[in-house]
Amino acid sequence: MIPGRFEYHAATDVDDAVRLLAEHGADGKLLAGGHSLLPMMKLRFAEPAHIIDINGIADLRGIREQGKALVIGPMTTESAIIDSELLQRRCPVLPEAAQLIADPQVRNRGTIGGDALHGDPGNDHPAVLMALDAEFVIRGRKGERSESVDGFYVGPYLTALDDGELVTAIRIPTPAEGHGYAYCKFKRKTGDYATAATCCLLEMEGDTCRRVRLTLTNVGPTPLRATDAEALLTGSEPTAERIEQAAQAAMSICNPAEDLRGSPEYKTHMAGEMTRRAIHKALDRARRG
Repeated sequence: MIPGRFEYHAATDVDDAVRLLAEHGADGKLLAGGHSLLPMMKLRFAEPAHIIDINGIADLRGIREQGKALVIGPMTTESAIIDSELLQRRCPVLPEAAQLIADPQVRNRGTIGGDALHGDPGNDHPAVLMALDAEFVIRGRKGERSESVDGFYVGPYLTALDDGELVTAIRIPTPAEGHGYAYCKFKRKTGDYATAATCCLLEMEGDTCRRVRLTLTNVGPTPLRATDAEALLTGSEPTAERIEQAAQAAMSICNPAEDLRGSPEYKTHMAGEMTRRAIHKALDRARRG
């Protein structure tokens, strides 16, 4: 199908983008990489009257370390995430997840902000950023604020971002040295959304799991954080029995919709399997330092 009629605006900087958003309100939509918005426009699921292109704003790109945090511009492409030496060294789960998104053509154009801010429960970055305790830095006509990723997603394609607001940065507390990480994704074919996926981040102290984060992709209306599963592992030795209990706890919070990727029961089962794999993989990496 062909998108509905719209007026195109090219924002020159962040202030100009905020002005355009405030001017057009709910009728205005931001254009980043376009891989989420344009297909919805072609299907007439989204019919914005104004498109605000932010591709020309250099300040919204880049990856840097700032104090004890990593700061990523929302217009940073997936390919730049994968190629970043800083992220490979400090936060390797992000490049790992980005490599599982779509295909090279999409990754060269698609952005972390487009994936993370669209509110699509099938997108990969939301669960990964939730596991990383990340926050979004948000600008609007009333000034700047920060919003934790955990709690940002309120429903399918619904977020805590208000009309007229723009995310200017993604801030991630730098993970501890030697932490374990994994993003395990089950999909039907290369480039597909996850049937189910799990992100695991953990820190070990001897044989004890000192800290753990477990989050799930595409098995609910939003990314899910498996807090009961985390509690089962935290402060304990991650034995095979404990890991199985954590996988069962993760499965208990799943509420996926039936679609071409499978039934709710099948997706829930695969969420449990991805959780087992992610915990084992993260543990192995943590133990190897």
